[in-house]
Amino acid sequence: MNKGLRWLVGLVIVATLAGCSVGTRRPEVPAATPSTAAPRDLGPLTGSLAHPKSRWTPVAWSELPGFNEDALHEGWVAMVANCGRPNAAIAPLCREVRQLALADADQQREWMMQRLQPFRVESPAGPSEGKLTSYYEPVFDATRLPTATNNVPLYQTPAGLVARRPWYTRQEIDTLPQAQAALRGREIAWLADPIDALMLHIQGSGRLRITEADGSQRTVRVAFAATNEQPYRSVQQWLMSQGATKVSLWPEDTKLWVAQNPQRVSQLLWSNPRYVFFREEPLNEVDAASGPVGAQGVPLTAGRSIAVDRDSIPYGTPVWLASPGPAVPLAKLVVAQDTGSAIVGAVRADYFAGTGADAGRVAARVNQPLRLWALWPR
Repeated sequence: MNKGLRWLVGLVIVATLAGCSVGTRRPEVPAATPSTAAPRDLGPLTGSLAHPKSRWTPVAWSELPGFNEDALHEGWVAMVANCGRPNAAIAPLCREVRQLALADADQQREWMMQRLQPFRVESPAGPSEGKLTSYYEPVFDATRLPTATNNVPLYQTPAGLVARRPWYTRQEIDTLPQAQAALRGREIAWLADPIDALMLHIQGSGRLRITEADGSQRTVRVAFAATNEQPYRSVQQWLMSQGATKVSLWPEDTKLWVAQNPQRVSQLLWSNPRYVFFREEPLNEVDAASGPVGAQGVPLTAGRSIAVDRDSIPYGTPVWLASPGPAVPLAKLVVAQDTGSAIVGAVRADYFAGTGADAGRVAARVNQPLRLWALWPR
């Protein structure tokens, strides 16, 4: 493990221990004793396997593609972060998870085989193959006040927004005086490009390099706060319905289309009625080393956190993910720590690629077959 990763793991351990120092104290479980004996393939279960949208079938560890090759110490960062807010089944194992944070991959693999049971995740109808997509945390330049070039706002949640009750659509927000009045004074920052703002809405969070009113600069995170409770519609699918043939690279292809069709920018934006509101969060050195906080309530880990349908896989569940590509072949340990409006179904996941432009290029390429195995305590 390189020095930087050891430093990050150490920080996560300290933060997790601090976060778990209050509240109900759960009984501690003795560390598993290393053993060379073959692990049980079908052991007793802890917790419920009754999930509304999926069926879990117990399998042998040998079914998991790439299980002996994964760099598990990278996945252990997500495992430790997971213990900041574990589900009821995983919580009794957290002491052992922390103890193994600096262990080698063979020790971590042995512990997994002794303490966890793999279950192939299937749809209730039987298919065990689904779809993997990817998302990331974009980084954009912004200004605190509108300027001649920066005139696209990002908003805080408006007063009077009611959860699960539809609010104005994206088009109405842009055009209706009453919607604009409700948002006046709720601006967090201003961007130059409406497609960049749309990207933040689709990804759900991001970082802004903000130029303040006094000319100073700082980087902050804008995190998901709420939506207008309107349905999500794919801009890429809308572009294809308009005859665009090249929309495989997001957002480059979309920006190219906009450059060629400047008079239709509003029409493109309004094709997705969903609108996202944000909250601004400070970004200290520790926060900057990890991703945004996911729906589980813990920071996401680049390459090791996934968004799932929580009616298929509970938040906080370790998962073995296998996706043969073709764009980004993956076979690795991940943790279910987030969700998304488009992530629906038993075998469906969104892979968190990380922060910045390089992660964005990876995320744009991933749309490929998927298999999942939930790793549940014995």
